[in-house]
Amino acid sequence: MITLVTGGARSGKSRYAQEQALTESQQPVYVATAKVWDEDFAQRIQRHKTERGPQWTNYEEELYVSQLPLVGKTVVVDCVTLWLTNFFTLHDYDADKTLAALQAEIDALQQQQGHFLIVTNEIGMGVHAETAVGRKFTDLQGWANQYIARIADTVVLMISGIPVVIKKQEK
Repeated sequence: MITLVTGGARSGKSRYAQEQALTESQQPVYVATAKVWDEDFAQRIQRHKTERGPQWTNYEEELYVSQLPLVGKTVVVDCVTLWLTNFFTLHDYDADKTLAALQAEIDALQQQQGHFLIVTNEIGMGVHAETAVGRKFTDLQGWANQYIARIADTVVLMISGIPVVIKKQEK
């Protein structure tokens, strides 16, 4: 099962996904897709781990999330934007290869019979990128979000900390 949690920066996406995971599991999993690029970011990651608490299993995986031991678990994957950035640079800014790589990972997760709460940044609610590569990435993020939303069981849009369910498939 996939739940996509989308919204703007600081809209409460991660907090909401974590709260939902804790209502389902006493031992949820958190997968951070970020690369640690400086000491400040490393400290931020450590602070977030501490805030989540000892009941969480934490993984840091920049690319191949589906290869982690996640079968049957409740998992927060945070976030698509960073995950996509990692594939984008790996594939030398080739949008087609990047999107295919992300879609393959999402499809592989879907086969693991868990509940994946996937956090992403909503695109198109802010200024347009000034550079060609920025515009290419914005397009890529939009296509990735649309793909995940299409196959997701539930899609939640976070607006100022308020969850708005915009898709829910009953099973």
